[in-house]
Amino acid sequence: MRRIAGLALALALGSCAAPMAPLPLQPVAVGAAIQVDAEAVPLDPTNPGRERIGNFTYAGGLVLTSRQTSRLHGLSDLKVSPDGRLLAIGDQSDLLEARVVLDAKGRLAGLTDATMIALKETTGADLYVGGQREYDSEGIARLANGDILVSFEQHDRILLFARDGALPRPVPQPDVKFTDNKGMEALIAAPDVAADAYRVGLEDRGWTFVCRISTTCVRDRDLDLAGSELVAMDNLPGGGLAYLLRSYSVLRGNVVQLRILDRTGRLVDSLEIARPLTVDNLEGLAAAPQPDGRVRFYLVSDDNFGFYDGRPTGQRTLLLAFDWTRP
Repeated sequence: MRRIAGLALALALGSCAAPMAPLPLQPVAVGAAIQVDAEAVPLDPTNPGRERIGNFTYAGGLVLTSRQTSRLHGLSDLKVSPDGRLLAIGDQSDLLEARVVLDAKGRLAGLTDATMIALKETTGADLYVGGQREYDSEGIARLANGDILVSFEQHDRILLFARDGALPRPVPQPDVKFTDNKGMEALIAAPDVAADAYRVGLEDRGWTFVCRISTTCVRDRDLDLAGSELVAMDNLPGGGLAYLLRSYSVLRGNVVQLRILDRTGRLVDSLEIARPLTVDNLEGLAAAPQPDGRVRFYLVSDDNFGFYDGRPTGQRTLLLAFDWTRP
């Protein structure tokens, strides 16, 4: 979540304080279930037939909306399991769960069985009630036992939401001084380390840490951001890691880079998404291994609830998919 001075930069990096999206025009059913509407978008609007960027094949893209809730906005991170279950966090502490729908060719077609709930504070109150500094959720990870971890900026902390529904509790986080509103943006489970381990990445410095619920955090790999910011990461088969970096300039607009590193830290491949390609404030990443050895990458954008300083920005909630074959 960002405080950005000026409408031009409002289209840029993270989310910012904004009015809520308009409420639905008609009553909706009580409960967590929502319908997610999906509109297909091409990889390159100037060349709709284009499907490749290097070793990456476009596997479909969608604009996500819902007529049943005003909360399907600001998606900051996601994880997708090999069976297509999607878990995403909005930057106002809304938790989305759904199932990815594919068409006959295996391309991204929509979401179904979707639910959205408001996450709670350690006291049991909705995090949203505490205001922007309390609800600014950025990263999400699911541990092997089903517990969910969520990282927060502004009030920098990581909360564990237990599978059994118990009240959340704080867990270890890096012992560093965080830059305000540019803290623990990236978060993943680290099953290669231990069942209770997770990795955390700092947005503005590219430092990453390995943490364990049972112990503490230790410094891990430092990324060369080269003027970008680290916004997400995920695990790859064989011990590699994928990192999502984001930058913005008035000249180029949003520029998003996916870097793939092997377990030694060597760069294996990379993908850049920028205009005229379909792009927005992409800041969530999931890597889902496929049976044929490919990896499907899902990227989601934070639309900042579509407003900045009371004015519409034109941002969208994009969900994009790319299939990658190791070169």
